[in-house]
Amino acid sequence: MMIMAMVVVEMVMVLLIVVIVVVVVMVLMVVLVMVMTAAMMVINVLMVLMVFVMVVEMVVVIVVTAVVMVVMVMLVMMGKMVMVVVIVVVMMMVLVMVTVVMVVMVKVIVVMIMMVMIRMVVVMVMEVVKAHSCGVMVVMLVVVVVLVMVVVMVVVMVMVKR
Repeated sequence: MMIMAMVVVEMVMVLLIVVIVVVVVMVLMVVLVMVMTAAMMVINVLMVLMVFVMVVEMVVVIVVTAVVMVVMVMLVMMGKMVMVVVIVVVMMMVLVMVTVVMVVMVKVIVVMIMMVMIRMVVVMVMEVVKAHSCGVMVVMLVVVVVLVMVVVMVVVMVMVKR
């Protein structure tokens, strides 16, 4: 009788453990999906902003260049060579600044692309997990149950031996 009671208790314990494991895994999956979704939204917004900033930068550079050209022509007409030199120097500095900004932007964009790649991988993984979650659950249950059965058997054996 004692052994039977032990076995029953063990079985109940096993079922409880299995249920807890399954619930925890499910919750983790949901949380993971939520986190991923949030991350994707942030990345998308950032991408749009990046493109917008790039366009604005281009326009600004073109406009500034055009204005400076006109001013330089005017100054040359008026015979103010000194001013032209000053403007050229300023332009060089501005160009350097813009170039630096552009480089930084490119770096950021590269990072963005990396993020997108990572996102793709994550999505793939998530899809696989989603597709196989039921199968995985079943396999896990089976494995756990089998392991517990073995343990129970061993325990019972030891008890009986005594």
